Amino acid sequence: MQVAFSQSNSFQTNNPYYSRTDTTVLKVSNAVWKKILSKELYQVAREAATERAFTGAYYKHNAKGTYYCAVCGNGLFLSTAKFASTCGWPSFYEPLRKKSVMYKKDESHQMIRTEVLCGRCGSHLGHLFDDGPPPTGKRFCMNSISLHFEPLATSTKLGVF
Repeated sequence: MQVAFSQSNSFQTNNPYYSRTDTTVLKVSNAVWKKILSKELYQVAREAATERAFTGAYYKHNAKGTYYCAVCGNGLFLSTAKFASTCGWPSFYEPLRKKSVMYKKDESHQMIRTEVLCGRCGSHLGHLFDDGPPPTGKRFCMNSISLHFEPLATSTKLGVF
């Protein structure tokens, strides 16, 4: 399902599971997530919907910093791994760390793809393709609404860099 979403910040301040330091894998039901997350974020993160191409807040975003999971706060990608892609979604060539993300075979829409999920909360982030730039040759094609960005100055204070 491809849906148009508003450009409002997907970061949830009323989310007791959001943490930039806790890496414990979360076991939270979709019923609980539905009460906490915005409708749009829930559709993408928990029901694997997709933002329309070229509409996400981070598609042409070039600031330096760190991208976190908008659902749980897990560190996902550094801006230094982001690259300009013509696919219509923010794209990265590698995750922040090996366990930042998980992978799952996706056979929806008569395609075989690799779904990318948050390594902490299991939320849908996007898909992985083998047409990215060096050094990995990978393209992590992510939904902007699934991401929360913190600029370098803030990220540095959190000890990410």
